[in-house]
Amino acid sequence: MRILVAEDEKALADLLADGLRRHAMTVDVTYDGATALERLAADDYDVLVLDRDLPEVHGDEVCRRLAQGGAAVRILMLTAAGTVTERAAGLGLGADDYLCKPFAYAELLARVRALHRRRAAPLPPLLERAGVTLDGAHRQAHRDGRYLPLSLKEYAVLEVLMRARGAVVTTEELLERAWDERTDPFTTVVKATVSKLRAKLGEPPVITTVPGGYRL
Repeated sequence: MRILVAEDEKALADLLADGLRRHAMTVDVTYDGATALERLAADDYDVLVLDRDLPEVHGDEVCRRLAQGGAAVRILMLTAAGTVTERAAGLGLGADDYLCKPFAYAELLARVRALHRRRAAPLPPLLERAGVTLDGAHRQAHRDGRYLPLSLKEYAVLEVLMRARGAVVTTEELLERAWDERTDPFTTVVKATVSKLRAKLGEPPVITTVPGGYRL
């Protein structure tokens, strides 16, 4: 899941991003509406956590432009205004959900996951391929019944490869779906993570290296 957090309170934005990353989500952060629109035009995000009172371009205008442009991203709007009228106005702009500040982090996490389920194509409870089973509900992976102690990034890479159902996944796609924009595009982190993942998957190998990417 790839998330964009657009929140002008830097401490809150960074705290939310760190928390979501601990749940195997790829998170980018921006602190104003203009930059948020630039990021959304350049990258495919699943969910936008959008503060309503953003500088540069107001959160209402960000929401309005996305709705008018037919953007697929799901929008969770954050605001300090919690009246029924304010909530109705936010949803009327095109937001998919509304959360009032202050809020419990557990509730924000649940709402982000719910929005992602609404955007994503339905998946079976278990992904299975080549003897590898991925349990998305419990974030666990097994091979031929053997539990695989994967790191968050290893799990994320394996999930991307399994979702591809045998199609080639390029290094760039893995970098985009499993890491955030702070990652150097010339880094060898993808190669290193795939190498560790292969070692944990064991023999015989199930991840094949092809020109430009990988296939499971």
